[in-house]
Amino acid sequence: MAPAEWTGSLPLCMCLLLTCGFTQAGKLLVVPMDGSHWFTMRSVVEKLILRGHEVVVVMPEVSWQLGSSLNCTVKTYSTSYTLEDLDREFMVFANAQWKALLQSPFSLLTSSSSGIFDLFFSHCKSLFKDKKLVEYLKETSFDAVFLDPFDACGLIIAKYFSLPSVVFTRGIFCHYLEEGAQCPAPLSYVSRGLLGFSDAMTFKERVRNHIVHLEEHLFCPYFFKDVLEIASEILQTPVTAYDLYSHTSIWLLRTDFVLDYPKPVMPNMVFIGGINCKQGKPLPVEFEAYVNASGEHGIVVFSLGSMVSEIPEKKAMEIADALGKIPQTVLWRYTGTRPSNLANNTILVKWLPQNDLLAHPKTRAFITHSGSHGIYEGICNGVPMVMMPLFGDQMDNAKRMETKGAGVTLNVLEMTSEDLENALKAVINDKSYKENIMRLSSLHKDRPVEPLDLAVFWVEFVMRHKGAPHLRPAAHDLTWYQYHSLDVIGFLLAIVLTVAFIAFKCCAYGYRKCFGKKGRVKKAHKSKTH
Repeated sequence: MAPAEWTGSLPLCMCLLLTCGFTQAGKLLVVPMDGSHWFTMRSVVEKLILRGHEVVVVMPEVSWQLGSSLNCTVKTYSTSYTLEDLDREFMVFANAQWKALLQSPFSLLTSSSSGIFDLFFSHCKSLFKDKKLVEYLKETSFDAVFLDPFDACGLIIAKYFSLPSVVFTRGIFCHYLEEGAQCPAPLSYVSRGLLGFSDAMTFKERVRNHIVHLEEHLFCPYFFKDVLEIASEILQTPVTAYDLYSHTSIWLLRTDFVLDYPKPVMPNMVFIGGINCKQGKPLPVEFEAYVNASGEHGIVVFSLGSMVSEIPEKKAMEIADALGKIPQTVLWRYTGTRPSNLANNTILVKWLPQNDLLAHPKTRAFITHSGSHGIYEGICNGVPMVMMPLFGDQMDNAKRMETKGAGVTLNVLEMTSEDLENALKAVINDKSYKENIMRLSSLHKDRPVEPLDLAVFWVEFVMRHKGAPHLRPAAHDLTWYQYHSLDVIGFLLAIVLTVAFIAFKCCAYGYRKCFGKKGRVKKAHKSKTH
């Protein structure tokens, strides 16, 4: 008979054995992207490390966020630029958004502020110049590549080493997500990126949607020209964007249909929106004091994301003027020059615990640039938003929240102090905004699996099975005319026209036989009477 303590620990031992059986340790290569993209990708990497996988992260020596320590092997490669170059080019890009919004591939291609992309797109060229690193990656038998596709380097590495890939992204610029996954995207109700249209487009918007789709096909190859040239040089063969994106095993997309509009998807698309959401923690003493001092009016949290911390002086003063006209205390993450008209209710901080503040019951509104991380933190914590989108997917995120009644969108180029004041008073005082965001929050949280666990599962799935070929549609093997069934349509049309032609000839022949002879007899009869 087993001792009592053995009997009590038996269920725990069984659980541990079962858990170990489900987790087969493997080797994973991680190719991340710098900036805010890394924040959520890092959480997946850390959990994979905890589950016993051997993880190797390849990153450039020069970066903003990637240098933080990880409990795994980190391999770096030198870059052709310095941190000062990176900061300067990003400031040029960020400042340009306060002058003209980029809302089409053509505007991005012709913009003088696109130098930051040239730096990012040079990553793979620098990496493959490091022969020792390339040899190390070649000798290490990785099971898969976990990558951010923004600079396309991870895609090139996956193709070079013939490794299955898991892509981690909010979306892909241009049409390459739909093309790479062979996913239908009807232009009648699926708007193109950057436009900020809803799924219920007017005729004018649908026309614009078609034009931008055409622009993508015309101008995106030029935007990615340097990347494709580098890829062709590395792979020793001409490469198109489709060649890089089409071999993705699993797409981990940082969105869901609480934020996004319903649309067609493919079986290898996994939605992990809200992966960055966490339970609110107690506030640091400094911020707890700010919140408590706000009284019954509560607080407003204001942040334009981790990458944008300065605003043109004139616009900053307009914003400060509006913030001074509401009774709430405003906590504003801002490192630029202090506006001269800053009101007493507005507190400038260089950093703030955004998620923890949004989780506080005294938070009344959230002023955000509409990045996907901030949007989901607003959804998870049920805080109505005033949105000031600047670039990328931010216009689309803002439009989606506005059409769902969870916030108000402002055009940063045209808004006035009065516009911001009215927007804040609306989302704070109109109960419908709070009700709508709480409804979205309830929908978002009602799910069988947490987004982080779902992401980890699919990465491990690809590692275990060396890809996911059973999820790859046959559309990849069709020509463009076969995909659109133009050959079938042509064949059927030819049959219809042939049958119609034969029928016409038969009818004409019958008509001549039946009526042509009678006509000739009548004419002959008339000639005899004369």
